[in-house]
Amino acid sequence: MTMTVHVDIVSAEKEIFSGLAEMIFAPAELGELGITPRHAPLITRLNPGEVRVKVSSTESYPFFISGGLLEIQPNVVTILADTAIRAKDIDEAAAIEAKVRAEEILADKNSRIDYASAEKQLHQAIMQLRTLERFRKRGG
Repeated sequence: MTMTVHVDIVSAEKEIFSGLAEMIFAPAELGELGITPRHAPLITRLNPGEVRVKVSSTESYPFFISGGLLEIQPNVVTILADTAIRAKDIDEAAAIEAKVRAEEILADKNSRIDYASAEKQLHQAIMQLRTLERFRKRGG
């Protein structure tokens, strides 16, 4: 029998996923993490990107998160995301529009803008599009 760990992915709005998984992949602050059952306890911040929950050898669920916190206990993994979206629910047109808008803001050297905020918006839009692209490549 394959070992599993319980996974909860929640955002400020709602619970996105709750169930058992064989492995979880998450974009931690210092790099990609692969989490298996009985992983050592850990708390870390998450970067915007794809979280993938592998529930079996043939099935996995991808999600986009805009950042947040990850808590790992030996039998429970909790992802507290600022925003979390199932890959299949990403609005590609809106992500492209956000990317273009952020690029335009960053290109305008004369405006008084918050460059850190614009860069964050650009990075999140790029990561949403990348998550959607990976989802489609896997046959989603």
